[in-house]
Amino acid sequence: MNLTLKVWRQAGPESEGSMQTIEAEGISEDASFLEMLDVVNERIVEEGGDPIHFDHDCREGICGACSLTINGVPHSKQQGITTCQLHMRKFRDGDTIWIEPFRARAFPVMKDLMVDRSSFDRIIAAGGYIDVRTGSAVDANSVPIPKEDADSAFDSAACIGCGACVAACKNASAMLFVGAKASHLNKLPQGQVQKDERVLGMVRQMDAEGFGNCTNQYECEAVCPKEISADVIGKLNRDYVAATVKEAVK
Repeated sequence: MNLTLKVWRQAGPESEGSMQTIEAEGISEDASFLEMLDVVNERIVEEGGDPIHFDHDCREGICGACSLTINGVPHSKQQGITTCQLHMRKFRDGDTIWIEPFRARAFPVMKDLMVDRSSFDRIIAAGGYIDVRTGSAVDANSVPIPKEDADSAFDSAACIGCGACVAACKNASAMLFVGAKASHLNKLPQGQVQKDERVLGMVRQMDAEGFGNCTNQYECEAVCPKEISADVIGKLNRDYVAATVKEAVK
């Protein structure tokens, strides 16, 4: 396959960026999108140029590092996958592909296609945990949990924190991410003790990081590689209102 890439190139966080045209020739249709970029980078290096910088780690669709916007859609138009799971057979010979970083004020561009998503880490640190006694493993059935609650919590826990929801939202809202991270603990008995503290801490940290508000357009749900339901946003809102009221009457 011979392709034309329109790639965002930016030397650093304070530099101005622009789209650069790069020809990608002889690409196998069996290659993944990241493998295609590897091939392109090898040729750029051989020619003495600066390779395209992009994030990646496991390349198995579970780490969320491969945060690229492809033809205007985070992770591409293919649903339920991350960028590393996208294969070149989804494109046609001669296609022009636009590749950009995730766009959000809270995700500043570090270089080229790499963005700083440490704001997500700070949100998690603000409340995405529980305090429990550690040590030897306890029996799996020591704390009975209804199957519906367990399944719902597991679905929320599937969030890999890639940031596609933020990049797709016109307001750069992180409500789907925060809703998933809060819900998967709030739905379990182990998470009830710190439920209010968790919700208040995570939502307030989200606001402090500069993420926008949710206006229920569901772009986040549409691009989520783990297909997490926007229902977690409704639960987060309800939990936040309840926690705010409790805090006010203390």
